[in-house]
Amino acid sequence: MRILRAFCALVVLGGALLSAETHQAILLWPKGAPNAEGDADIDKPTLTPYVATGENKVPTAVIVCPGGGYAHLAMTYEGYEVAEWLNKLGISAFVLKYRLGPKYKYPNELLDAQRAIRWVRAHSAEFGYKEDQIGIWGFSAGGHLAATAGTHFDNGMKDPSDDIDKQSCRPDFLILAYPVITLKTVTTHQGSLRNLLGEHPDPKLVELLSDEDQVTAKTPPTFLFHTTEDPVVPVENSINFYLALRKAGIPAEMHIYLKGHHGVGLASKDPILHTWTEHLADWLKVNGFR
Repeated sequence: MRILRAFCALVVLGGALLSAETHQAILLWPKGAPNAEGDADIDKPTLTPYVATGENKVPTAVIVCPGGGYAHLAMTYEGYEVAEWLNKLGISAFVLKYRLGPKYKYPNELLDAQRAIRWVRAHSAEFGYKEDQIGIWGFSAGGHLAATAGTHFDNGMKDPSDDIDKQSCRPDFLILAYPVITLKTVTTHQGSLRNLLGEHPDPKLVELLSDEDQVTAKTPPTFLFHTTEDPVVPVENSINFYLALRKAGIPAEMHIYLKGHHGVGLASKDPILHTWTEHLADWLKVNGFR
């Protein structure tokens, strides 16, 4: 019986079955996502929980947004592996599967990220973290989504469809790894721009979603990582966002490495680049998130 309990330690939450061995995805909208164009997997944004346990657990949660140019998702090395790394620090993680282009365009990706933040905040008591210690971590195009969530938020929807929508969708901190930040000028990632806004994007939307121009005094504290040699997303994306944060008086830390290609994830096997996560762990500790 004791062995059975160990393997079948399950928690029922929101109609989803979770276990320590199997991280089961949870539908962000059980009755269907807004603007859904079908009922396939691609039409259903989800969160996969990795809830921290053990003596080192801290009351912090992070939503992880894998990259992929808004066309696919690097769920393993920019999602699940990241969640496991956070768990080692005692931080609970939730990997976001958001909708993608070319089928889905703005604002659906942002709606998914905002709903994820609301969902994680609404379930803070059940999972054992504080509702004001919820961050969002994005890689590449997922970094753009995280930065957009950090510059476009509300304190709760005016016409909520359920109790989750009553929650604030403002993240308490941002972690941005080689992020797409701007959608204008030559420093953008053209694939992300095209998949998010289409072949002929509205200039007003390009401006609205160029996050370096959307930073305010309410933008959350931010940690940035990039490499100078990144051939896909120019390092100026991180630099310009950092400068905007500095101008707005937002606490920010940035680490730029000389060598390193795009999409390195945690870079756990690189003798130099892997140290970026050590800096991140220190930053989380200094800011009281671990």
